[in-house]
Amino acid sequence: MQLNLSSTGSNSDIAGYLSRVNLPSQQETLGSVVAEILRSGQTLNRKAICIRLIVRLDKASSDAEEQQLHALIELLFSK
Repeated sequence: MQLNLSSTGSNSDIAGYLSRVNLPSQQETLGSVVAEILRSGQTLNRKAICIRLIVRLDKASSDAEEQQLHALIELLFSK
């Protein structure tokens, strides 16, 4: 049996789905950022976390990753 991708969705839809599947949760991403900061010997504070998130945002490889990082940055400054 042959799968016809054009009838099930575009390649970009499939790529988007697969990138979301492999994306770590917000908690995992934040935990990774905190671990990086602590390993580097920096003081753990809002500014350090924000800088690391912005660096990751600059290197983001997908729209889903960018959205997640934007959401984490927003959480840092919400009340």
